[in-house]
Amino acid sequence: MDQTSEERPLRIATRASNLALWQAYYVSDLLKQQTSERPIEIVHITSEGDRDLTSPLSEFGGLGVFTREVQKAVLDGRADIAVHSLKDLPTEQAPGLQLAGIPERGPLYDVLIFPQESEAVERIADLAPAARIGTGSLRRRAQLLHQRSDLQMLEVRGNVETRLKKLDAGEYDALCLAEAGMVRLELLEHRAFLMLQPPKVFPAVGQGALGIECRTEDSETAALLAGLSDPSTQAATTAERSLLRHLRAGCHAPIGSLSQTAGDQLTLEAVVLSADGQERICASVSGAFAEAAEIGVRVAKALLADGAGRLISETEDS
Repeated sequence: MDQTSEERPLRIATRASNLALWQAYYVSDLLKQQTSERPIEIVHITSEGDRDLTSPLSEFGGLGVFTREVQKAVLDGRADIAVHSLKDLPTEQAPGLQLAGIPERGPLYDVLIFPQESEAVERIADLAPAARIGTGSLRRRAQLLHQRSDLQMLEVRGNVETRLKKLDAGEYDALCLAEAGMVRLELLEHRAFLMLQPPKVFPAVGQGALGIECRTEDSETAALLAGLSDPSTQAATTAERSLLRHLRAGCHAPIGSLSQTAGDQLTLEAVVLSADGQERICASVSGAFAEAAEIGVRVAKALLADGAGRLISETEDS
């Protein structure tokens, strides 16, 4: 006998890192508020980016390194929903899937984390000469180098906990990580850190937000996920992802963005940098939530008019 939709488990595909699992269980809790009688299951998936912990992220072919196999689990029927960090999700929609839910955004910025028992510095300028900074992000590297060209940018891979162990073992003087992950895993409370904010360091497109996908034809699940979406977050991330799409750049490119909302109005500011941080182009556009996608296009066009295309191409070729 076929199960009814209320009896059939709603299966959430996710990577198996602690942070990814936090995100999956967070979405599970949100869904239980909407469909309390329906069982929910978590399906663990290992991505290419999780298996290869030595190659730089920029060498993975860019798009979808942390999302492809989670998406595949939904497409082949092993799961009904895929939960992603929105900053990792390519802007080109995977065939057969729809981005159906974007809950309220979490912490937005980046942080420099220092080894245990060390003291925080108050400014990037206060870091030691030639300080060793661990980060796999070209965006973070370029923006920090724009402030301090003497900094040594060192590749770091692995989950958040692994990276912190490497920091405490003396491999780095500081790590640059997303504030959201540190807060969600409750790892920021007993650490010295420096918050990195605009105009010095802009977050990634979609940073701090979650993106939830389901199959295109699954209208029932799509309706459930739509109920989880936050209008302000959806407008902001729509503008940011539209910006990235129009720039024809991947989610690992040295591009930062900041969306600010007031009422139903949105302002999007974005920066594009050279890989060494020596060149930096910025642009900003405001408008209504309903114009979010167009706002992203307008910011992208302003950046391209000032030479952003060349900086992006040079980064991809390097």
